[in-house]
Amino acid sequence: MSHGQGGSQSQWDPWKPQSQQAWTGEGTSQTPDWAALAEASEARAKRRRLLFVGGGALATVAVGAAVAVAVMNAGGGGTPDGPPSDLPATAALPSGSATPSFAPTSAPPPLDPKDFISSAKKDTAPLGPDTLYPGTRLTMGSAQYAKGPTADTTDCASAAQGTLGKVLTANGCTRVIRATYTRDGIAVTVGVAVFDSEAQATKAKGQADKKSIVKPLTGSGVPAFCTGAVCRSTTNAYGRYAYFTLTGFTSGKDVTTKDTAAFRTGDDLAAFTFQQIRRRGEAQASAAANQ
Repeated sequence: MSHGQGGSQSQWDPWKPQSQQAWTGEGTSQTPDWAALAEASEARAKRRRLLFVGGGALATVAVGAAVAVAVMNAGGGGTPDGPPSDLPATAALPSGSATPSFAPTSAPPPLDPKDFISSAKKDTAPLGPDTLYPGTRLTMGSAQYAKGPTADTTDCASAAQGTLGKVLTANGCTRVIRATYTRDGIAVTVGVAVFDSEAQATKAKGQADKKSIVKPLTGSGVPAFCTGAVCRSTTNAYGRYAYFTLTGFTSGKDVTTKDTAAFRTGDDLAAFTFQQIRRRGEAQASAAANQ
């Protein structure tokens, strides 16, 4: 006579949570058929993959059909066998580079002011004491100089002393313009020697020595200076012009290296002379460019 287990026994399912394995009265366990379970699991997984692939294929076909219908509807009068007749025309594409190109400029190069003061053929602007040294006073920085007498001669040697007359004559000097300026008991005479070419002026500058001195220009309220005292002289050239300065005290005392005021006076007049010569070139170059 058998005795019941006190209710229905639950069946164990390895794929169902909370299920329990059944026990026999003898207490021995029944081993699951693992091969059969694996085959069943593989079959279920395969069915899921087939369903997924089939569903994706159907979705693709549906989308393709919708696009085809939309294109046919947009074609208006077009036929399925030919291209749509009302599609917008394709815009023409440029055949070359999109980078803009410009024609080379034909503007001439700027004129060099020095070209106009290096040759008598080009340097034709009016020239004289009043064009080089205008007005009655000269201001250089904070210093002011009163203009004294001026002179202009074609006898170059007469405006020179020492060895300068010979140098000017040998190199074809055509004219010497002089002007004297004074300030606080210091006088300076600047002499501008004019030549036909830059080469002549440069050569004259190179041949001048310590004894090549411009003759001081006095009168019109300027007393004699540099008649026997030691004075300071300078020599330079620019374009077809060579220019010289002679600086001394109107009191007759010697100029020494400690007399910075005298050095400054001579340097200011030399700098102003250079500026005036260059301005001649700039004015003539500008006039030629505007013609």
